[in-house]
Amino acid sequence: MSLDRPIDSCFTTNDAESTLRIGHLLAQVLAPGDVVTLSGELGSGKTCLVQGICRGLCVIDDVTSPTYTLVNEYRGDIPVYHFDLYRLEDEISVLDLGFEEYIDGRGVCLVEWADKFPFILPDTRIDVAIEMLDESKRIIRIIEV
Repeated sequence: MSLDRPIDSCFTTNDAESTLRIGHLLAQVLAPGDVVTLSGELGSGKTCLVQGICRGLCVIDDVTSPTYTLVNEYRGDIPVYHFDLYRLEDEISVLDLGFEEYIDGRGVCLVEWADKFPFILPDTRIDVAIEMLDESKRIIRIIEV
């Protein structure tokens, strides 16, 4: 597995460890200011992929879904800001989190459920779509927009 910029890749995984490895691989091409959006149904592996990205960025914190806190900040080689927009109802709620300041910041932003609010996303970003084929098999598409 390898990625080069511009990103335009598709992977099939059969377990969580493979998803973690793809996240780790993606981390190798990320830089401060990058925004990565993650879409897929509940349980598809978005947070698992984020954990792999954070592992690749040498994050020292526990990486968990910020479903109730809405945004987690992690320390690593570069700061990582992990959003989960699942529980939010409108763009104003996302903006109230300081979203615009985070995406213009000096870290990497990882945004789960970003497809709920496409109008507030930056024009330049990396979109990751995870499709569940069965209980363990996933297709992960990574596209630089």
